Amino acid sequence: MPIVVGHDSTKTRKTLTVGGQSVDYYSIPAAEAAGLGDFSKLPASLKVVLENMLRFEDGKTVSVDDIRAFAEWASMGGKNPREIAYRPARVLLQDFTGVPAVVDLAAMRDAIISLGGDAEKINPLNPVDLVIDHSVMIDEFGNPRAFQMNVDREYERNMERYTFLKWGQSAFDNFRVVPPGTGICHQVNLEYLSQTVWTDTDQDGKTVAYPDTLVGTDSHTTMVNGLSVLGWGVGGIEAEAAMLGQPISMLIPEVVGFELTGQTVEGTTGTDLVLKVVEMLRKKGVVNKFVEFYGAGLDHLPLADRATIANMAPEYGATCGFFPIDNETLRYLRQTGRSEDRVALVEAYARENGLWRGADYAPVYTDTLSLDMGTIVPAISGPKRPQDYIALDRAATSFHKYVEGQRAAKDATVKEEVRWEGEGGQMEPVAIPGDEGHHRRGRVASGDAGYQLHDGSIVIASITSCTNTSNPYVMIGAGLVARKAHEKGLTRKPWVKTSLAPGSQVVSHYLEAADLQKDLDAIGFNLVGYGCTTCIGNSGPLEPEISACINDNDLIGVAVLSGNRNFEGRISPDVRANYLASPPLVVAYSLVGDMNVDITTDPLGVGKDGQPVYLKDIWPTQKEVADLVAETVTRQAFLSKYADVFKGDEKWRGVQTTDSLTYDWPSTSTYVQNPPYFQDMGPNPGTISNVEGARILAMLGDMITTDHISPAGSFRESSPAGEYLVDRQVPVREFNSYGSRRGNHQVMMRGTFANIRIKNEVLDGVEGGYTKGPDGQQTSIYDAAMAYMDQGTPLVIIAGEQYGAGSSRDWAAKGTALLGVKAVIAENFERIHRSNLVGMGVIPFEFSAGDTRKSLGLKGDEVITITGLDGDLKPLSEVPCRIDYADGSSKEITLRCRIDTAIEKEYIEHGGVLHYVLRNLAKAA
Repeated sequence: MPIVVGHDSTKTRKTLTVGGQSVDYYSIPAAEAAGLGDFSKLPASLKVVLENMLRFEDGKTVSVDDIRAFAEWASMGGKNPREIAYRPARVLLQDFTGVPAVVDLAAMRDAIISLGGDAEKINPLNPVDLVIDHSVMIDEFGNPRAFQMNVDREYERNMERYTFLKWGQSAFDNFRVVPPGTGICHQVNLEYLSQTVWTDTDQDGKTVAYPDTLVGTDSHTTMVNGLSVLGWGVGGIEAEAAMLGQPISMLIPEVVGFELTGQTVEGTTGTDLVLKVVEMLRKKGVVNKFVEFYGAGLDHLPLADRATIANMAPEYGATCGFFPIDNETLRYLRQTGRSEDRVALVEAYARENGLWRGADYAPVYTDTLSLDMGTIVPAISGPKRPQDYIALDRAATSFHKYVEGQRAAKDATVKEEVRWEGEGGQMEPVAIPGDEGHHRRGRVASGDAGYQLHDGSIVIASITSCTNTSNPYVMIGAGLVARKAHEKGLTRKPWVKTSLAPGSQVVSHYLEAADLQKDLDAIGFNLVGYGCTTCIGNSGPLEPEISACINDNDLIGVAVLSGNRNFEGRISPDVRANYLASPPLVVAYSLVGDMNVDITTDPLGVGKDGQPVYLKDIWPTQKEVADLVAETVTRQAFLSKYADVFKGDEKWRGVQTTDSLTYDWPSTSTYVQNPPYFQDMGPNPGTISNVEGARILAMLGDMITTDHISPAGSFRESSPAGEYLVDRQVPVREFNSYGSRRGNHQVMMRGTFANIRIKNEVLDGVEGGYTKGPDGQQTSIYDAAMAYMDQGTPLVIIAGEQYGAGSSRDWAAKGTALLGVKAVIAENFERIHRSNLVGMGVIPFEFSAGDTRKSLGLKGDEVITITGLDGDLKPLSEVPCRIDYADGSSKEITLRCRIDTAIEKEYIEHGGVLHYVLRNLAKAA
């Protein structure tokens, strides 16, 4: 399907000839020559957006004034928050967020028919790739059968979803599915799908070159910015609108320049670097901003490390973390199998259009900060936020303080603590380092002996996630640590669940080529699958006796993972403290099995020669790692592994589906149901109404993440979602996860605000998805919401700072809307979730004038009324809010309405962005 470009009133369309091929492109220097302004000092990341304006300028959606605004941005010192309409080149989905997106498209086909429109109008206009990567769960581990058994269970659990996705692949144009077992979407995007400079034909049949851009329904879509591809995460709702040709409404962002100097020193990894970057940028405050990396340090930073830094943009809060095109970009494109013609086009286009980072690259930034990479030290982050950076030599002390805080909070003290080490009958008590009486313990029977677990026992050590498994330097490093540990006679502790889930099949190729997989296998890091696994909460169950010991004794179990997320309740229901670490450190911690041990000074264990083994004894040099990377990470490996990327294995090819324009919704399915969004929808929008007499469904603290709002992991039989499935004769073993059931609104509504660690301040000292119902009694949030809905009572959510941080899951907004919540009032919002709320017709508000839930004395039994919405509401207006307290008093405050743009106001009027698109498509039929 051709791209529809603007009419080029600015005369900026030019022709570029490279490698015997001529392509048209939209020239930024030509825009300057046409008198539209000086764009020479714009950061490369913003020039990508500017090119988008030039290409789609039509005098309506994009105007010449929008283009001039970019020159004003530079002259005003990096600020000009003008609203623009941005159109990404393509959309990337993963299956957790992609299934509900396809569900919505299928429901829209039904709805447009009921409105008298044409079902074929509901088709992606931009290329869409969906990668199935979130579904594999680690049921089996630590043995050669693990991979095949986990794949078999994946298909058993998810056949309904896979059948539905295969239907979508045949029913919708411009929509491709990358089958299970291929890799993580961001790594597949980085290694194969992305081109850095994209080409397509326009409506006149001419080839046009332009920057490769995308949005994705996973927050870590930002990873591809390491390859100079501008991309970020959006909710499924916004992605669906982009698929259907709807531009993304956004403000011209501020761009923070992050200067990197020097180079990393011996003993450190790209993971250590990114954890420091996350800490620095969180402190700086970069929400809703682009971050662009520059400086001489980039000359020493391989693209794998750049991708690691770009990947974690959601963790440091930025829209994206962009790296301009340079020689390293070209080297990576060539190594990963892109054609020589494409590599030549990327270089020529970047130089011609001012996107090249050369020695003279010195743009204007809104603000800057700097880091000497030579100061980086080994580090981890945790126990529950990615930005909680800890130098490795402080990790044990930091954990001990965390335990003290947790135990002091519960006023629980257990004295004379010991832990047990040894194999078989040779287990001996050893004092816990630094113990001051706050640790708990419990014994696990194992064979003839057993072992003692205690606060700090590491029960999960997982090499996982797109962040690190895309990086051959840390993956080869992990393999070398495993080799040296195995040679010295060390192995994982028996209570540690170990796993290796590479981001693509290429990783397995080079680990095997380097003869390192056998060493990883020897200490328990067998291949368990290609997918997100532990990082998304698919860590699978712990051994029953270990789980029972942790829960029966209220132990603080620990997970160490090479992921990007460690929020409460995400990794495993049995684990309370989660630490992010490089893959080599994950291996090292599995050998110790104890977070109380300082692995920088204490021995990791005793070798087969009877001598203590220290971390320094098994840590590889940078040269050892670099030599193996150069030898085994080859262009041929990428070409061979991606040759049949859409074909899949025999199981995928055997999935049967129907060939029909609309989906025949199976009434008995517990995975895929026709959602209620478009029921009884008329052809015309409504108006925005005031929020009258609303009750508070939940009152939440700071840093409430989308994991808290819409969990992705497992759930219990006693939960509302569990009860729903049990009522439909689904055995507990087949519950799967919230993430896998996102195609069923009935499950997801019941899972909204149901995280086991969420704390609703309406109740005192209660964890989990509970609140007070209309009768004032404690009940589940779902049951309370349904009771209020029966009474016709609207609901609000009250929250603190950084509300909606973390993953870009649309169900955090969808579930909120379906529970009857009309408004969310927070101190501030993270970017993606605020947009998703608007997209679902829920209005976000921010407290103003220093007000907070605490300063206002809110307890959760107040009645909230927000007015000023039913008139001529302007974007970012301040509106009055009355709080009626239970004692009969009341207070008037002012809220800032976070409907940020004019188009967002229209979305709210229509009831959501999909309703807006659907009505427009129906009228155009």
